[in-house]
Amino acid sequence: MSDRKLIILRGNSGSGKSSLAKALQRKIGRNTLIIPQDTVRREMLWVHDGVHNLALPLMTELLIYGYEHCAITILEGILNAEWYKPLFETAIALFADRIFAYYYDLPFDETLKRHATKRDRFDFGEEEMRRWWNEKDYIGFIPETTILKETSLEDAVDSILKAISV
Repeated sequence: MSDRKLIILRGNSGSGKSSLAKALQRKIGRNTLIIPQDTVRREMLWVHDGVHNLALPLMTELLIYGYEHCAITILEGILNAEWYKPLFETAIALFADRIFAYYYDLPFDETLKRHATKRDRFDFGEEEMRRWWNEKDYIGFIPETTILKETSLEDAVDSILKAISV
């Protein structure tokens, strides 16, 4: 049985997923792959999100690469539960019970506040974030631990590291 692990970080835009992924990678150390949905979809491929978007096959290949070559893979993004279902099914096929999934369940106003602190805060704003908003978009067939507004970045990192025993 493989000791490889997958951490999934999901939630609405502005939740803090990317910050958490980077903080985890720094704490876990080398041989930790981050697969950032925004980078793959918006920067590498420059495609719109939705069912059967062109980012899905590449993210699936990156997930397989992570499983084959890395001790820890971190998959992070909004990752709409319906649109990315094939990716989550691949995750189960690869990592089985070694998936540690987390969902940022924050109020919309909190995501706006957090977005205002980001470097790319001028790339999009409240109107787009409202359009993208998907309340309580849990995967369903992969259990997700909820991260709330009150959870600090440091507490989230510590909790996840404890869960994966690193």
